[in-house]
Amino acid sequence: MNNLQTPFRYDYVGSFLRPSELKKARADYEAGNINAVQLKAVEDKCITELVTKQKAAGYHVITDGEFRRATWHLDFMWGFQGIEHKKTETGLPFHDEAAKIDDTYLTGKLSVSAHPFVEHFKFVKGLEDESTVAKQTIPAPAQFLEQLIMPMNLEATRKFYPNDEELIADIVDGYKKVIADLYAAGCRNIQFDDCTWGCFVDPKANLFFEADDARLEILQKQFLTINNLAIEGKPEDLIINTHICRGNFHSTWACTGAYDKVAPLVFGQENVDAYYLEFDDERSGNFESLKEITGTKKVVLGLITTKSPKLEDKDAVISRIHEAAQYIPLERLYLSPQCGFASCEIGNKLTEEEQWAKLALVKEIAQEVWD
Repeated sequence: MNNLQTPFRYDYVGSFLRPSELKKARADYEAGNINAVQLKAVEDKCITELVTKQKAAGYHVITDGEFRRATWHLDFMWGFQGIEHKKTETGLPFHDEAAKIDDTYLTGKLSVSAHPFVEHFKFVKGLEDESTVAKQTIPAPAQFLEQLIMPMNLEATRKFYPNDEELIADIVDGYKKVIADLYAAGCRNIQFDDCTWGCFVDPKANLFFEADDARLEILQKQFLTINNLAIEGKPEDLIINTHICRGNFHSTWACTGAYDKVAPLVFGQENVDAYYLEFDDERSGNFESLKEITGTKKVVLGLITTKSPKLEDKDAVISRIHEAAQYIPLERLYLSPQCGFASCEIGNKLTEEEQWAKLALVKEIAQEVWD
């Protein structure tokens, strides 16, 4: 086993545009035209080809591109017992577009036995070489909690969990089981993907949660607590980072606002090793909130957007890196796109060629700044 650790100077969040062959196979499976074994064969082939391209691009981290998932977060939840889902006709309110992803809700107490993501990881682990390491992305525990206590799901949740404390305890138990199983499978790099903090900094946070300011403060502390409880007791050589996002669906976004409101809590008290942060446009605010980062935590600056095929100006990005270095030493800064290229299987509005051009730019800039 190699001991490479994320983040790397040039890095990425994890999801990639699905190739047409994979999209067709998933559609055929949903229609009943192929079986699960046939679908997996296509997934295996496409993931192997993706990892080959990741290595050819010079990256040291490999992922499965989230090719076996419909969404970045809900598929993970579906791997637990006590969870059901169904197609929705309304969709989540993203800017200019509704994200029509499945309703996911409780039908019983939460538990997990053999989570399918562990087998997914083993496949990618088998593609490692001496200069690459596999990273497993999963939604943050706070994201799981948010899903179940949002207004649209709260009634179903309260049938099984009369209070948040019991719910948090069962989510944490489930995460500890999955993390332990991933570790036993050789995983040493886990990434918590977390949009909850983006909701809290948005001007419409009270509407999102149907909560007053006092309730929002309670929720923020609960979300921090659940993340830290899941991390607590992890093996010393297991890296757990987090990616904090404001929504990414078909090149649209869900939330806006600087990190300032939650920075003392999240940057100061969340016990992760590194933060992958969204800083690709004016919605993200400036870098001042980075002064709240504690200890020796690392920051991956998401300065390259995955929402547009237009390549950023290299000099402008380099200038922004040095601007961020006013708050965090340059040696603790890293570079990546602000999010994945396909948080949901629909993907963002760019081509695969444009996707790889973005990653080539990330690498070029990082080598110029740090080499």
